[in-house]
Amino acid sequence: MRLIVVILAAMAMLHAEAPPRIVYTKSFAGSTPAFVSITVERDGRVVYKEADDDPHPIKLQLAPADADAIFAVVEKLDRFKRPLESGLKVANMGQKTLRFEQGTQVHETRFNYTQDPDGVLLADWFERVIETEQLFINLERTVRFDKLGVNQALLRLEAWWDRKRLVAEKQFLPLLDRVRKNESYLHMARQRAAALADAFRGEAPKATQ
Repeated sequence: MRLIVVILAAMAMLHAEAPPRIVYTKSFAGSTPAFVSITVERDGRVVYKEADDDPHPIKLQLAPADADAIFAVVEKLDRFKRPLESGLKVANMGQKTLRFEQGTQVHETRFNYTQDPDGVLLADWFERVIETEQLFINLERTVRFDKLGVNQALLRLEAWWDRKRLVAEKQFLPLLDRVRKNESYLHMARQRAAALADAFRGEAPKATQ
């Protein structure tokens, strides 16, 4: 009997010390994408999926300061123990779910529209992740299959960078380096890719033609 008690106590301690994670999902029929799931681990690892069984999830890494900031907002929102839905009659903006997990502790809230300042901040951050991954998917596709379209894809990426809407921009570096080093791409695309890569690395101001 004492052994069982010790085992249960050890398991409870293990769950209590488990690192937290956040899971965000959004379902919005007719939009692109119609469904997303974004999991954020406390160490900054992020997994982005466009289906529960997405065969090609995108994995990215947040800087420690960014992960700290996101989890600080989650704490301000009481780990989603309280509602975020405004209750106002507004247009359908997609069913969103925020879920906090830490061991056996699970809290979840769903909303279409919120007026909570911290809820708005967190929801917008996840929208930035969605926008960023759509740019990543588009750039990856054009780099592989549409070399003439690469410069246009880079122009879009540059615009989002200028608007400070990108999340974990270093995930783009392998694609940008591939373009900058390959003479089969347009010269202007190679220049733009090089400038963006330098900017994302923090090595030099961005200067494109």
